[in-house]
Amino acid sequence: MVLFRKVLVANRGEIACRVLRTLQRLGIASVAVYHPEDRNAPHVALADEAIALRAKVPSGAYLDRDQIIAACRATGAEAIHPGYGFLSENADFAEAVEAAGLAFIGPGASVIRLMGDKIRSREFAAAHGVPVAPSVTEDEAGQDFLARAAAIGFPLLIKASAGGGGKGMKIVRTEAELAENAALARSEAGRYFGDPRIFAERLVEEPRHIEVQVMGDGAGTVVHFYERECSLQRRYQKIVEEAPAPNLPAALRDEICGAAVRLAAAADYRNAGTVEFILGADGLFYFLEMNTRLQVEHPVTEMVTGIDLVEEQIRIAAGQGLSRSQAQIGVTGSAIECRICAEEPDRDFRPATGRIDLLDLPSGDGIRFDGGILVRQAVTPAFDSMLAKLIAHGATRAEAVQRLEQALVQTALLGVPTNLDYLLRIVRHPAFRAGRLHTGFLTQYAADLAPPPAHSPAALAALVAAALGDKAFRDLAFGIPEPHASIGLWRN
Repeated sequence: MVLFRKVLVANRGEIACRVLRTLQRLGIASVAVYHPEDRNAPHVALADEAIALRAKVPSGAYLDRDQIIAACRATGAEAIHPGYGFLSENADFAEAVEAAGLAFIGPGASVIRLMGDKIRSREFAAAHGVPVAPSVTEDEAGQDFLARAAAIGFPLLIKASAGGGGKGMKIVRTEAELAENAALARSEAGRYFGDPRIFAERLVEEPRHIEVQVMGDGAGTVVHFYERECSLQRRYQKIVEEAPAPNLPAALRDEICGAAVRLAAAADYRNAGTVEFILGADGLFYFLEMNTRLQVEHPVTEMVTGIDLVEEQIRIAAGQGLSRSQAQIGVTGSAIECRICAEEPDRDFRPATGRIDLLDLPSGDGIRFDGGILVRQAVTPAFDSMLAKLIAHGATRAEAVQRLEQALVQTALLGVPTNLDYLLRIVRHPAFRAGRLHTGFLTQYAADLAPPPAHSPAALAALVAAALGDKAFRDLAFGIPEPHASIGLWRN
């Protein structure tokens, strides 16, 4: 099988490390790029070669398409894997990569543009029989936008066409709130995305967020790798994901996965993508958006299917096509992922900074840790707050939950505030264990998920145990330096 001789990974942190590991396994030479602030980062050490990128701010280095393409030319890399975030869904970058004679390990620029526009993608989905929530856009309604939006019925959700991450998104429960919230959404859309277009759609109360992993060969053939449950979110950002979705009837699963494949096939989709849906309590589901890249939560799909999705991406980009038919893709057991973030859940998930002084990772059957962090590494505001991902797989969902709980207890990360304790409280919550999930879960059970008093005996005991369990800490705290260690029991 002829793939690539050398691939550049245009990213950092845990996703860069994750892609680099697959390249190593496939015997493909690798190139990392980095801002000088990241010169000691794990992804730099893991790659065969590393190229420094100049930028005034660290994140700017990973957004500089000209420097990244120049790094490919300088090292002889034939392809670029963008990971997620940064340039992964930038159509201009994908176009520039291919114009330079390189392979972009992702979909083509035209599909990225189509699916990156929420209005166009919704229209495309509806035209191909994929359910969309009742909605109206400013483009089609003009001066009648507010009236036609109100006619859909309340509550409404107003969104930015080019939006994401909750920016430009407003919930409207009465007609009296409509005009003001539409103006705010329009303003935020222009400010954050340079595109002021908005649309309104019916709000599904307490929906589930279900997404389907797809792969296409770019010639109309698409397969799915089943669905993921991504309903547990804070500030519109996912925090716990799992595969398969719990308590989802088989017929409904088939319908949702079929809709995702239909949409991707209609777009002649190439490489990896994720079609996202909202699912109401009434069993009706609606297209939300399509992410034209590998998702943060892809490990849970890998755990239950046994398929390396990054390898699949590389195969397709190298012209090898899909490695499996739909009939050859199945699901075994259940997998759950927690995103470990440098943040303070009890302060509205405020991002945190500091230095990692202790890192003790869990082990055991079915446990996977995807990270790109080291002891003594500084955690700064320069990048996203996510540090790593902890994944547990089991023969059943109950076993996966049990293994995840044990792994969270075993994980020690000191020196910077994290959400580890918060994640543990989620996993221990009865509603989570029962699989009763929806996007308002964290709000509904906020009181249950609140931290115990800061100086409770349990909290202090946990900190002491974590510290004493680390040899480096014990040596620093209790070790006797020379020459005093050689003197023995002598004392003055």
